[in-house]
Amino acid sequence: MRIIRSAAELAGYQSEIGEFPGGVLVPTMGALHTGHEALIRQAAAEARQRGLAASCVVTVFVNPTQFDEKHDFDRYPRVLDEDADKCEAAGASVVIAPSVEMVYPDGLDAPGPSLPDVVVDKGLEDQYRPGHFVGVAKVLVRLFDLARPAAAVFGEKDWQQFQLARALVAQEGLGIGIVPGPTVRDADGLAMSSRNRFLSGEQRRAAAAIPRALRSASHAKTAGEAEAAMRETLAGLDIEYATVRRAETLERVEAGTRAGAEPLRALVTCRLGQTRLLDNAAWPLAADSPLLDL
Repeated sequence: MRIIRSAAELAGYQSEIGEFPGGVLVPTMGALHTGHEALIRQAAAEARQRGLAASCVVTVFVNPTQFDEKHDFDRYPRVLDEDADKCEAAGASVVIAPSVEMVYPDGLDAPGPSLPDVVVDKGLEDQYRPGHFVGVAKVLVRLFDLARPAAAVFGEKDWQQFQLARALVAQEGLGIGIVPGPTVRDADGLAMSSRNRFLSGEQRRAAAAIPRALRSASHAKTAGEAEAAMRETLAGLDIEYATVRRAETLERVEAGTRAGAEPLRALVTCRLGQTRLLDNAAWPLAADSPLLDL
């Protein structure tokens, strides 16, 4: 596996395999866990199915433009050597670990793309992390430009970000396939996240209420009942939102909207101390959802 850290190294690599490598990209900020490894294996398999020479390309870049809280950026783990080992074991062919200057040659304040509607005035991450999606959209177009992938795999855990990637590719006419990666969970159902390491033992036990809330919502007959069930299950936690939305656009739905009327998504975000945890699932749950076993 190859690790690329500079524009010169990237240019040399691309000249070896062609101007447009066309691999399958997994964008990450590092501190990789089992969930990331699953995305990398999925991307490698996708590349083989597509017959792509470049296989799976992983970017490891802690993006300063998407953090609205400086302490969160400062404490985000930087463990490239460990990440590279995990990438190689999971089947990646290339890791691109660029500098800030390589990603943003015109500076951090250079304008990015306009934001798609899916991340504007939705009252989700766009509300609770002001400026976050401006930075995400900016870095995605730059990483797409650097890696030149045929497709990219995004985890479903960050559902609004996944929908942003789809909408951004369409808006900018990039011609990149956006492939969803199922959320990977621990035995108690908690979605794997690089931020889970910051939870105390007590907070970790309390966080298990989040996947249970998604399960409880699935038994409700209407969106309003589902939201009430989630909030009841999450009682005692610092809830930012627990809501049911249209799956693709994330538009609000009427409280009386019945399950199965259209593709819908239940989304939850809570704070435990200084750590934000987010999760989501189809509403109602798919028959094979691991959340049904909690």
